[in-house]
Amino acid sequence: MPDAKERPPGLDKPIVGKLIKYGARLHVPVYRLTNGRIGSKWRIGAGWKKPVPTLLLDHVGRKSGKQFTTPLLYLADGPRLVIVASQGGLPKNPQWFHNLVAHPETVVALRGERRREVRARVADPAERAALWPRLVDLYADFDNYQAWTDREIPVVVLEPR
Repeated sequence: MPDAKERPPGLDKPIVGKLIKYGARLHVPVYRLTNGRIGSKWRIGAGWKKPVPTLLLDHVGRKSGKQFTTPLLYLADGPRLVIVASQGGLPKNPQWFHNLVAHPETVVALRGERRREVRARVADPAERAALWPRLVDLYADFDNYQAWTDREIPVVVLEPR
């Protein structure tokens, strides 16, 4: 993998993480209350001109056993949904990724759909290579995030169960 490009200054400051965390905490109840009418499109960064669909991912803490919900961008791929563990190009994978690896059977909420039961799995290298250009077309900032980090950003496939 090529050397990581420098991340814009300030992106990895603790305040940014807190803003994202509390923004997500507000996003989830608004999405649920409106059944996705509000909150089902991401309009930040590359999503400003080309809004990206958003789902709510339920996941269980691998250590705590606590239930969490995280709003995430997704790509619809037939009956499958594809999500990206980008964490804005930060050096570590997001907690939800580790939680899904430990507890792959979960539930997502999509606009107009209260629950969809899914099984998560990490895309294999060939599948990731095929999906990545489609994900970047969906949300161009994914390419920036990959350039900012030394880790290969995982792609997760959510299959119906």
